[in-house]
Amino acid sequence: NLTYLVKIGGEEYVLRRPPFGNQVKSAHDMKREFNVLSKLSKVYRSAPKPFLYCDDENVTGSEFYLMERCKGLIIRGKSPKELEESKELQREVCESFIENLVELHALDYEKAGLGDLGKPEGYAKRQVEGWTKRYFNAKTDDHFELETVIEWLNANVPDARGAALIHNDYKFDNVMLNPNDLTEIVAVLDWEMTTIGEPLMDLGSSLAYWMSADDGAEMLSMPFNPRVLMENISRTELIEMYAEKSGRDVTNMLFYYVFGLFKLAVIAQQIYFRFAKGFTSDRRFSTFNVFVNSLGTIASKAIVKEKI
Repeated sequence: NLTYLVKIGGEEYVLRRPPFGNQVKSAHDMKREFNVLSKLSKVYRSAPKPFLYCDDENVTGSEFYLMERCKGLIIRGKSPKELEESKELQREVCESFIENLVELHALDYEKAGLGDLGKPEGYAKRQVEGWTKRYFNAKTDDHFELETVIEWLNANVPDARGAALIHNDYKFDNVMLNPNDLTEIVAVLDWEMTTIGEPLMDLGSSLAYWMSADDGAEMLSMPFNPRVLMENISRTELIEMYAEKSGRDVTNMLFYYVFGLFKLAVIAQQIYFRFAKGFTSDRRFSTFNVFVNSLGTIASKAIVKEKI
């Protein structure tokens, strides 16, 4: 979704609206996101508070909502010096990152009034089928390895492992930190894909963003998470942190990790589709088809090696 800073007098707000050329309206439902944050911000300290929703498209060209402006540090790629130099701080920041996700998954979503947000029964199967459909609807190029991954996912959906409120796009790029204490999370942003689903699907999505040296220098340079953290804390260590803090069974994480990579590839494909069709002229998106292919390769290798 598109995000703007709005200044009214001496006050500052954030405006959220769907992207131009949007092909998946359900994935960019501003009213749904506004309603989620209205309830979630009362029980989850990291959720921004929304103020106003408007469905009159004559105002901005689409529906939108206004929320509070949170102030803090979002680390994309290069990190502050103190984080670059301290192994201890690197681990503490990752521990805080995972603990915050565990806190979200432990929320009583029924009590928060969010019980009707999704249907946990058959969640993993629906996700695989839904993202498969989204991929083919936005397809512009042939990606053999990714399409082989699609076949594997559809044939290996595991049994359900409980339900929780999940973010679905949890990475440092969507997390705002206190610049004076990097272990403190000020806010978690971008809630458009939040739902009631399987918590390991959420963790798998986070792992998909967590690149390693084996994934190649170009992928490791993607600004999803602080590079220094990805270089020094492995995906396996993140899984261990989550298991320890949540008490959940994390066996068969391979499926959830591969699905996370696939979902990320589809998101990138949808963005590239909009660029290829002329809905955006942002040159940053011109090579996203290469990114899609790389994610397919990483996922395919993980399946072959049976290793995250």
